[in-house]
Amino acid sequence: MHELQDRGGKVFICSGRAPSHMTVVLDMMPVHFDGIIALNGQYCFDDHGLLEKESLLPEDIVTITRWLDEHPDVVANYCEKDYVYFNQITDAMRATWRQLGKTAPTVNIDDPHERALKYETFQISPYIDEKTEAELVGMCPNVRGVRWHPDFVDLIAGDGGKAKGIERFLEHYGWDRSQTISFGDGGNDVDMLEYTGIGVAMGTASDAVKAQADYTAPSVDEDGIARTLSHLGLLP
Repeated sequence: MHELQDRGGKVFICSGRAPSHMTVVLDMMPVHFDGIIALNGQYCFDDHGLLEKESLLPEDIVTITRWLDEHPDVVANYCEKDYVYFNQITDAMRATWRQLGKTAPTVNIDDPHERALKYETFQISPYIDEKTEAELVGMCPNVRGVRWHPDFVDLIAGDGGKAKGIERFLEHYGWDRSQTISFGDGGNDVDMLEYTGIGVAMGTASDAVKAQADYTAPSVDEDGIARTLSHLGLLP
């Protein structure tokens, strides 16, 4: 990444995490990113004053929260910019959080009835299967679901997503999408891989993700990103 930047390339990180949950990841990576696309494209910023964002609409937040009230066994994560909280803790949530290992953020519990409309809420992530996701999204006029884990879905604005976040930076810099390369491995990366000039699926990605990519790289543990950049002629 350092060599790519030295050669004039810009490097961005694109994540489903909230800005407040990025620190635990960024602290493990000795790279200063030129910009951050957080919350699945819904909160984009850099060190030079760029800030583009889109939160969930109040009526959709009310619908989702009411649905959760009617399904008291479902745990959900609510994401603001600087604060992320769960409506409750369940065994399923604990199991998923353990899978995050060292990158697992602090767990907060709060009442969405008190916070969700008072503060900008950019993403709500209920622990539901794909069938239930379709039913819930169908109740909300401006919501889509993106999923990188089988246990839960990230509900964001209907016109949002990582591709939208990339588009915000392209407009800021005056670049064309043909000048971009993206690397991803999750279901929430699919629209990004389709949008950028070259979409690269990592070796650990599912077959469904690989099918939407232009190229499949070796895994991260096999230096997949560096080897792909060399293959594309961007690094020696």
